[in-house]
Order: sequence, then structure tokens, then C-alpha cells
Amino acid sequence: MKYAATVGDRTFIIEVNRENEISVDNRPEQVDFRCIDQDSLFSLLLNQRSYEAFVEERDGVYQVLLQGRLYTVRVEDERARRLAQATRGFVPASGEIKIKAPMPGLIVAVLVEEGQAVTAGQVVAILESMKMENELKAPRAGIVGRVRARQGQSVEQNQVLLTIQ
Repeated sequence: MKYAATVGDRTFIIEVNRENEISVDNRPEQVDFRCIDQDSLFSLLLNQRSYEAFVEERDGVYQVLLQGRLYTVRVEDERARRLAQATRGFVPASGEIKIKAPMPGLIVAVLVEEGQAVTAGQVVAILESMKMENELKAPRAGIVGRVRARQGQSVEQNQVLLTIQ
């Protein structure tokens, strides 16, 4: 899976190849990334060098404190980035929208129920993948239709998790 991570005015293309191996702008890197405190403190081993990072997510933007410097990082997966570029952020005003898993992973939480009203940008589910929790948000306001995912369920990429009417 590829991601675009933007720090300031620079964008890095990160590809997750397999466990403990990534590519950053086509340059292979050995990495181990683990949560230390079950919240925001992470241990990072990058090419046999150890770092501690404090990571906090707010509204889809990550604040990363690393070696005394604070970085603002925006992350998009390849699919979402291409879709946004192709549609220029277009979200249909009506009709059913399927919220799909952007990558394989484990459902940590489903935060909505069938029949519940949601607002645009509201977190509807949390998916854990590659040791990271990903918030899945409603692209527009609506009513939750069918909920197909449950906490603890393993899901595949593009699997429908729920619908919004």
C-alpha cells in the first residue's frame, strides 16, 4: 500500500512493502514502529537507529514530536489521493455511499448504529492496519444504512463496512 505523507511543502511517497520494510521515495528502509503507552508515544527503529516519537492525530492531521521538533504531517493513502484528484473532492449529495476498508486490517471500533444520523467528517469506524489506527469518516451528512462490520472483525481492502443514505 502506498501513502503520500506531506510535511510542510514536501511530499514523501511511502510504500509499505512488508513487515519491517518500507520504501520512502523508492528508497528501501528497515523500520519497526510500535506503540509504547497504548496511546500516543511510539518507538521507532529506522535503519538500526532508535527514536521516540509522540504522535497525535487531530482532524486527519498528525502532529509528530520527534527529537524535540514538532512536525505537522498530512497522510493520504494512494487510493484516496487518486480518488480525490479524479473527483476533485466530489461527494454525491444524495443516494447510498459505501464506506469501504481502504486497506486490510482489524476493526477496532464501529462508532455508529443503523438508523443513526451522521455529519460530514464524523468518525464512523476505526480500522487498525500496519500497527496504526485509521479513522474512517463520513464523507457527507446522512443516515447510517446497513452496518456490516463489527469490532474485532478482520476485513479485506475494499470490503464494505457500512452504508450512509
